[in-house]
Amino acid sequence: MSMVNDSTNPVTTDLYQLVYISRITSTGLSSPSTLNDISEIAVERNQTDEITGILCYGNGYFLQCVEGSEQALTNLKNRLLVDDRHKDMNVLDFSAIDERRFSSWSLRSITLERWMTRDPVLKKLMPFKPYSWSADEWRRFLDVLQGYYEEQIRTGNIDTQPIKYSTLGVTLSKVVGQHQAFFLIQTVLGSMIVIALLWLMLSDKI
Repeated sequence: MSMVNDSTNPVTTDLYQLVYISRITSTGLSSPSTLNDISEIAVERNQTDEITGILCYGNGYFLQCVEGSEQALTNLKNRLLVDDRHKDMNVLDFSAIDERRFSSWSLRSITLERWMTRDPVLKKLMPFKPYSWSADEWRRFLDVLQGYYEEQIRTGNIDTQPIKYSTLGVTLSKVVGQHQAFFLIQTVLGSMIVIALLWLMLSDKI
């Protein structure tokens, strides 16, 4: 514990970590700017509250890790609980830490499907379903993200936030990608049915 010395009112500056998962709601999914809105608003507020961290979205799920004072994170958690863009919030960790993982990111947002297949550890966690993970898998997940962060710091390739994502577009592209054969078959069958109906209508007129 560190102290900000004030002769009349000492203030504690304990460092805490909040990690949670949640599911996107129809409200969050229906707005194409959900991820951008979260990033833009949170970045400004987190800078004021000295909160750092990372927000991950994929497959309809959020995972967020944020770091700051216990009071700042408690206030953030209370705001998150009434945010109608997500639901079923499950706090995985809210505990004191010695140092920040993501000290230069007021809030980094990552859409996981874009790159997680390239990492062997993350690939084992695909598709991204954090509610089905074992007790310690979220820690392994954050370790990989921390490595990604440290690589950006080392190379000087710091991201410029917010990244423009469409939540609905990301989700739909994921669904279509996983079911391409199904959609192709349905399209072919639909075309065949239309052709058959047209043939019957024309044959009745002959």
